[in-house]
Amino acid sequence: MIVTDVKATQPIAQNSPNDWRTSLGQILVTIETDEEFIGHGVGGGGLAGAHVVQTVLRDLVIGKNADEIESIWHQMYQATLPFGRKGIAIMALSGVDLALWDLRGKAQQKPIVELLGGTVGKPIPTYATVWNEIPAHMLDEHHAFKLHVEELDSVVDAVWRAREAIGPDRPLMIDAWMRWDLETTLRIAKECEEARLDWIEEPLPPDDLEGYAHLRDHCPVPIAGGEHEFTANGFKELINRRLHSVLQPDVCWCGGLTELIKIYEMARSAGLRVCPHRGAEIWSLHAIAALDEQPLAESGRPWMTWVGGQPSIIEGNITTHNSPGFGVAIRTEG
Repeated sequence: MIVTDVKATQPIAQNSPNDWRTSLGQILVTIETDEEFIGHGVGGGGLAGAHVVQTVLRDLVIGKNADEIESIWHQMYQATLPFGRKGIAIMALSGVDLALWDLRGKAQQKPIVELLGGTVGKPIPTYATVWNEIPAHMLDEHHAFKLHVEELDSVVDAVWRAREAIGPDRPLMIDAWMRWDLETTLRIAKECEEARLDWIEEPLPPDDLEGYAHLRDHCPVPIAGGEHEFTANGFKELINRRLHSVLQPDVCWCGGLTELIKIYEMARSAGLRVCPHRGAEIWSLHAIAALDEQPLAESGRPWMTWVGGQPSIIEGNITTHNSPGFGVAIRTEG
């Protein structure tokens, strides 16, 4: 199965947010072959990411055996080293990698979950990310919730309101979006300790490794992060130093499924948990179903309506289906 063409586009649905999540957050990669199979993957980087695919990665991949995914990944990584390693280049590469995995599943007539050693239909509990408050109508729609907290003065009150709303036993997390410092993180963690938070997500900027080392040793609430880290090599220090209790790679940004598999393997050896960013989206869902010992899938991007075939969340659970590959059908209109 030889690659004959690689295309990168930026579909934008009408309800897509008017910020970087649209302009830089996602691209569609389509790979055609000399057989009847076409593979799809979602990467990132917006028009800049599409430019990387069209001007660097496309010529490298055309003519290759589509099933040689790991070899192609290394060639793409090497080709982007002068301007890559992290960021937009790896986000673009991720889309190509996912499209190749989609082709592998279609060629073998198997869903990705089975290629990874798992089985179709395993119920995976989900959690919803919400802003500051949990809407009442969502309380029965997910097993767990994460508050994206904006105002420092109201964080503790918001946590306790959420804990009261969902009860004492359901998982509850908060996401600080890289905006706090050490003192703030430790203060809020202490004030929320009795609320039994499962984690505080990205309280510090991703590059503040010494700050995260301090939190590892002194914070009473587990720390999660990695959404803005790239490649298994980039996760190596986080894992070796145990800087995060919960690792959150985004398969559409971190280097694709090829790298997500490696991150799972390294985390398992270190006894750390992986909970992929936006795990309920089809691109991570198969890996969670096959590789995760504590599966929990985060709600995805509601504006990605041009990705057809996405399984629905039903009574707080989501399952993979048995369509070959990722089982997606791209819609021409969002």
